[in-house]
Amino acid sequence: MIKKRAILSGICLLAVSILTTAKPLSNLPTFSTPADTVKNLFQLPGNPYPALPVSVNRLFYVQRTPNANTIVYELNMSSNGQPNEDEPIHAYWIRYHEQGQKADLSYIQRKFAYGLNTKSLGNGKYDIRFVSYKKYPLTLMKGTDGKYHIFATISQRLLILNRVFVKIEGGSFWVPKVLFVELRGTDQSTGKEYIERFKP
Repeated sequence: MIKKRAILSGICLLAVSILTTAKPLSNLPTFSTPADTVKNLFQLPGNPYPALPVSVNRLFYVQRTPNANTIVYELNMSSNGQPNEDEPIHAYWIRYHEQGQKADLSYIQRKFAYGLNTKSLGNGKYDIRFVSYKKYPLTLMKGTDGKYHIFATISQRLLILNRVFVKIEGGSFWVPKVLFVELRGTDQSTGKEYIERFKP
């Protein structure tokens, strides 16, 4: 069991690290479309990745092949109405490939793959980094709507991060063949959702 978890964590580390080491793929160009149009693409018949249930605290989520199991990152608020200083973001699975139940990340997943390091910057802002690749900067802060969001640089714009998707096809547990990584973010001024794809 420990060996299997270690193998899975290796896949997670590779998938997340691609976010900062990838190069643009010429036949999968960066592009942008209105947010409502992009949303409809996810509702096409045969899409194996179901729409997530509505959650006022959800910040972003990660999906990847080979199954629809999804890692969700939610805002963790304290009783005073502010993000919890020690753990401002809570991550968990929605295991669609099983019975759609929620499940906590394992210790290995939290410490070496999908967990986050957080640092308060003051004034309600937090520096957020994946534990598996600390060079990829995210920022937790309030947007123009007065709500907390995760901001990331996507398509050379500072956008609200909505979704990360990693397309894996073939390869092995240790060296999966990653076709592309896709980032989706929303411009808080216009409401348009931008999509950026990379290949390793």
